[in-house]
Amino acid sequence: MEALSRVEIITNYTKIEKLKNSLVKFGISGMTVLQALGCGTQLGTQEFEEEQDHKEPVLLPKELVLIILPTKDLKRFIKFVTEELYTGHIGDGKIFVSDISNVVRIRTGDQGINAIQ
Repeated sequence: MEALSRVEIITNYTKIEKLKNSLVKFGISGMTVLQALGCGTQLGTQEFEEEQDHKEPVLLPKELVLIILPTKDLKRFIKFVTEELYTGHIGDGKIFVSDISNVVRIRTGDQGINAIQ
């Protein structure tokens, strides 16, 4: 069975349309997008804000994009997404990668790569 990876991309909600259209150009046709609230190490402060001594996190609107793809495509895919989302500013996002042991399409019983194509 071909190795599969799960990629979770968390990014600013304003970037979702560009990312969605870019993923299609990469050849990704299946994705799940969830609206989320979150903050990173800056605790939700904006880049242009002066240093503040607040310790309370501010949850900002984010988008979580979930994709399963062949592990052999992973390096190229991460480079592609990084280039698409990069601005150099706070909020560009993060990419999380994990291994998938199997995928099953409930309707047909297809497994592995066949279940996602």
